[in-house]
Amino acid sequence: MESGRGGTLLEDVERQQWYHTIELAPGVVTPGWFDTRSIVDRVPLPGSLEGMRCLDIATGDGFWAFEMERRGAREVVAIDVPDPRQWDWPPLSPPEAMGALAARQRGGAGFQLARHALGSAVERREISVYDLDPADVGSFEFVYLGSLLIHLRDPVAALTRVRGVCRGRLLLVDNHEPGLSRLAPRIPLARLDGRDRPWWWQANVAGVVRMVEAAGFEVAERPRRLRMPAGRGQQSPPLRPRTLLDANRRRDLRNARRGDPHVALLARPRAEP
Repeated sequence: MESGRGGTLLEDVERQQWYHTIELAPGVVTPGWFDTRSIVDRVPLPGSLEGMRCLDIATGDGFWAFEMERRGAREVVAIDVPDPRQWDWPPLSPPEAMGALAARQRGGAGFQLARHALGSAVERREISVYDLDPADVGSFEFVYLGSLLIHLRDPVAALTRVRGVCRGRLLLVDNHEPGLSRLAPRIPLARLDGRDRPWWWQANVAGVVRMVEAAGFEVAERPRRLRMPAGRGQQSPPLRPRTLLDANRRRDLRNARRGDPHVALLARPRAEP
């Protein structure tokens, strides 16, 4: 099976680090960090997007963009910032951490390989969510935004830019903090990280909802909690005494085995007063 990239498709897949698990051809599945295939039917993604213009924000390897195309979207635009050094890093973050992520991303090479293998017409553009402008990208009947808010210094500002290009519905599938969600199911709360990595606000479900509302959306249906399953590319941290003594390592171990806690919610732009 030739990929047109100097080797077989399977060989090219195995040379690449992947964020998403995507079946590119019979027997050829990318070893993603997450395997979102099992949750597709658990999020409120319409069965048909026939005739719609759709936007996938923080597309990564493109799983959701290709899924929207598969469901009949007239046009899909996928945006991302491929250079991790342009992400929202806290000051004094270690340069080696940025370099390691840059090497893993490889400028969006995974997306391009998947697009070629699938024969997809999805358009990928290098645009930050903070820079979304209807004068540049137009407007969209359906917008998907996944696993991004936790990595943003100002998630409400980002969601406000999303509202500016959304004239239909927004499907948000993002992290939530289970402990805070249990502690205060109705009070918006968030834990601030901001230490040496692009992890910022870890909000409870009520906090995620409030961020969306503060940006000018109204939630269309009750949020759904789910676990994002680990893919073949994600290895569970070793079970060692120091792992059990460190709260962050215990969380990583638990999430690798049970899945990363996410909340899915459908929203629409609130009408102007």
